[in-house]
Amino acid sequence: MDTSKIILVTGGARSGKSAFAERYAAALPGRHAYVATARIFDEEMAQRIAIHRKRRPSSWQTWEIPQDLPETMERLCQSSDVALVDCLTLYFSNYLFAHDGEDDEAIIDGALAELQAVLAAFRQAGVTAVLVTNELGCGIVPMEHVSRLYRDLMGKINQAAAAEADEVYLSVCGITTELKHQAVCLPEVKS
Repeated sequence: MDTSKIILVTGGARSGKSAFAERYAAALPGRHAYVATARIFDEEMAQRIAIHRKRRPSSWQTWEIPQDLPETMERLCQSSDVALVDCLTLYFSNYLFAHDGEDDEAIIDGALAELQAVLAAFRQAGVTAVLVTNELGCGIVPMEHVSRLYRDLMGKINQAAAAEADEVYLSVCGITTELKHQAVCLPEVKS
């Protein structure tokens, strides 16, 4: 019997989402993989990454995959039962910059296809995936095109991930609650 799940954990910056996701993943049995999507561009980012490394058990495998995650899925899934991906926000920021100059819709469509390939690989392999992502849509409309594109891209990525997820958690002020099972279901409109 397949007991794997897709778990999505979202919230704003410094909301407690990564710490919650790490605790959730740690409570699951089996071999654990931590998929780090960040790139170290400066000392401050290096310090953030060091804090994340300290928080998780040393028995976890760390996979540094800032882009091209679908190409690593077979090896990742063969070596783990639980995979924590932290985070989709940085991963798709890297994706956006790797596809700079392409048509906006092509970027969004390509990113969504990549997300679906990753989710399908986790499901097919029976790996439970805990995905962390930032909720970016609660602020003002950005002034620059690339910032609006990124906000729109992440909104679509987060909606697609939530639609596929078995559980969706929201962290605010260090308090986390499950959303998917509390979602309002409107009746279908009959035509």
